[in-house]
Amino acid sequence: MTTATSPRALDHPARDEITLEGVLHALSDAVRLSIVRELAREGEPLSCSHFDLPVTKSTTTHHFRVLREAGVVHQGYRGTAKLNGLREDDLNALFPGLLDAVLAAVDAQELRRSATGTASG
Repeated sequence: MTTATSPRALDHPARDEITLEGVLHALSDAVRLSIVRELAREGEPLSCSHFDLPVTKSTTTHHFRVLREAGVVHQGYRGTAKLNGLREDDLNALFPGLLDAVLAAVDAQELRRSATGTASG
């Protein structure tokens, strides 16, 4: 794990420390999956405040921490904003096709739900 060197630096797992179980756990929650979808769609780091999530601020912080500790996102500060970027290169190197497959499955699920009028979640 890369160790934080300043109070504002955050710990992230090195590429070789990222596990399939950790990534799958991080992606198994609907809120975290929506964060990953948004990061993939935008293709650039986004601040935490960019996301309109149906949870409290403290719960949002928890979800970002789970994604960071699993190696799914990288978080860093730019000024006072905490930016979140998808670790696409690391995930694709370790688990080729996994991220694309998960995102395609979520998109397909969303289409099914839209067609049947079922709420997402």
